[in-house]
Amino acid sequence: MHTDRRTFLKTSGTAAAALSFSNLWSAIQDSKERPNILWLTSEDNSPFLGCYGDPNAITPNLDKLASEGIVFDHCYANAPVCAPARSTIITGMYATSLGTHHMRSYNPIPKHIKFFTNYLRDAGYYCTNTSKEDYNVAEKPDGCWDESSRTATYKNREPNQPFFAIFNHTVSHESSLHRIESLTHDPDKMRLSKYHPDHPEIRRDYAQYYDKITELDRQIGDKLKQLEDAGLAGNTIVFYYADHGGILTRSKRFLYDSGTHVPLIVRFPKKWQHLAPAMPGSRTGRLVSFVDLAPTVLSLAGVPIPDHMQGNAFLGQKRTENPDYAYMFRGRMDERYDMMRAVTNGRYRYIRNFMPHLIYGQHLNYLWRMRTTQVWEQLYLDGKCEGPQKFFWEPKPMEELYDTQDDPDEVVNLAENPQYTEILDRMRTALYDWMLEIHDPGLLPEAEMLDRAGDQTVFKMAQDPKRNNQKQLLEAADVANQRDPDNLSLLIAMMDDEDSAVRYWATIGCLTLGKEARPAFNILKEKLDDPAPNVRIAAAEILARWDNPEKPLQVLKAALDHENARAQLHAANALDNLGEIARPLLDDFWRKYKEDSQFVSRVMKYKLESWGELEPPETFPKISGS
Repeated sequence: MHTDRRTFLKTSGTAAAALSFSNLWSAIQDSKERPNILWLTSEDNSPFLGCYGDPNAITPNLDKLASEGIVFDHCYANAPVCAPARSTIITGMYATSLGTHHMRSYNPIPKHIKFFTNYLRDAGYYCTNTSKEDYNVAEKPDGCWDESSRTATYKNREPNQPFFAIFNHTVSHESSLHRIESLTHDPDKMRLSKYHPDHPEIRRDYAQYYDKITELDRQIGDKLKQLEDAGLAGNTIVFYYADHGGILTRSKRFLYDSGTHVPLIVRFPKKWQHLAPAMPGSRTGRLVSFVDLAPTVLSLAGVPIPDHMQGNAFLGQKRTENPDYAYMFRGRMDERYDMMRAVTNGRYRYIRNFMPHLIYGQHLNYLWRMRTTQVWEQLYLDGKCEGPQKFFWEPKPMEELYDTQDDPDEVVNLAENPQYTEILDRMRTALYDWMLEIHDPGLLPEAEMLDRAGDQTVFKMAQDPKRNNQKQLLEAADVANQRDPDNLSLLIAMMDDEDSAVRYWATIGCLTLGKEARPAFNILKEKLDDPAPNVRIAAAEILARWDNPEKPLQVLKAALDHENARAQLHAANALDNLGEIARPLLDDFWRKYKEDSQFVSRVMKYKLESWGELEPPETFPKISGS
C-alpha cells in the first residue's frame, strides 16, 4: 500500500470513498505496533537538576531517569514564556510565523494547520492532556484530544491502543514564589547569579524555589512508578522537559539562557532503543528547540510529518542532521511591549533588541509579585547595585553576544569586542535569515499587524510582501536602533515612507535618540496626525517628553479609546513612560483603570499606585507557611 491518505482523499471524489479509506487507513495503522509516548512536563524551570550538575538540586528521580535515558544538554524553549512556547510546541511552527508570539494574544491560525495530536489520533493513538493547554490561539482544531482535563488519563484507551499522554506539573510555576513558606534548602548555601544582589530575601527565594524542584522531582517519580505498576514502562518512551526557563527575575520572559535553556531527558525502553540516537545513560550536544517536538513525536510514532511544520525531528526514523542554530523570540509580555529575537549555537548566544530605549525591567503586574523583583528594584533605586546588577534596570544595547560556556550568567556582552566580530556577524546574519524565512511579522507593531491581517490570519498576511516587507522593515529597524545622531536625516526621510511600519520605526529611532532628535521635532509634530495609530503614539511620546506636551497628551488620550485594543495598550505604555508629564490625564487613568478588564487596566493601576492615588499591594504577602 503506497498511496498516502492525503493523496487518496484528493482523488477519491466521494465522501463514501473517503470514509471507506479512513477505516482502511486505521486498520493498516492498527496493524503496526507503535510505542506509547509519555510527556512529563514542568513549568518555569531551567536545568536545576542533579544530572545537569546543579549542586543545590535534590532530584533523585529525575537523576535516575537521566541514567536510564538520554540527557540533552542544549534544549531551548523558543519563547521564554508559556503561551507562545506552547503555541510553538503544539503546531510544530514558530509562534512568530503564526502571529501567536505576543503573550495572551489568541489570534486565529489557518484551518489547515492542525495540532500534532490530530495526526496522532488519525493514526490510532489515544491522546490525553493533564491538563494545561494555553496554546495562545483563538480556537483549537477539532479532535485534537481524546481527553484534556485535570483527570485525563491514558488508562481510558481501548485495549492495546497506543497512547500519547501529557502530565503537566505546576509546582515549580512562578506563582510558587508569591508566598512565603517554610524552607528545607539553606538560603546561605545558594549560589546567586552574578546579576542578582546578595540580599537575604533574594537568597530566600532561591532556597524556596529549590524546595519546589524537590517536590517536582517527587511528583515525577510518582508518575514513573504508576507507569511501571501498570506494566507499561517496557513499551513507553518517556520525555521530561520544562516549558521554558525560570524562575527568578531576569529568567522567565527574557531571551537569556536563564529564560530559554531547559532540561530535556528522553528514556527509551529496550524494545524501542532502535529509535534512539544514543545508548541509555548518555548525553548529547545536539541542538533541540520546542519547534522540533511535534515532528519528533510523529517520527517516533511512524506518522508522516506535514510539510508545513518548521522543526526538525531529533529522534526516530525521520531524525535529521544536527542543526547549526536554535532560534528564540519575545514579543509583548502581558501588559508590556518589547521586541527581541535571539539565536544560539549552543555556546554563543546573540540577542537583537529591537526596542533598546526600553529597559528590561519594565513593571509587570505578575513579575512584581515576587520578592526578588521588588527587593532588586529597590536596591537599584537606592544606588546599592554594582556592575551587572544594574543592567536589568537600564536601557538595553541594540545587540548582545555572550559566551555561555565561559560566562554562564551572561553578564559580559561581547558585541563590542572586535575579537568576536566574525561570530557576531555570522549570528546576526543567521537570525535575520531565519526571520525572513519564516515571514516573522514581529516588525509590525501589534495593532498594525492585526489591522493588516483583517479577516485573514496573521500567518497569511505575513507571507504577503506588500503587507509585510520584512527586508525593508529590518533595514528601517537597524537604522532606528543604532542610537546614532548621524542617522537622523535617514529617520526624517523614513517618516515620509508610504509604509506606515517604516514610519513607525522612524519615530522609534527618534524616541531612542531622545533630545538628540530635536531637529526632527517639526516633522514629528506632523506625525501627531498620521493615519497610523502607532506612529501617532510614538511621536506623541517623544514630543511630550522633550517638547510641549499639550497636544501630544491629547493624542495619547484619544488613543486610549482607539477601536484597536492593542493601540490602546501602546498608548497606556507611552503614558506610563512619561511619568509626571502624564499627570494632567489623571482622570483618564482612573477611567481606564475602572473600564478595562485586562492589560490597559494593569498599566493604569501601576501608575495610580506610583502616584500615590491607589494603595499599593502588600509588599510580601504571607499566604501560607511560616
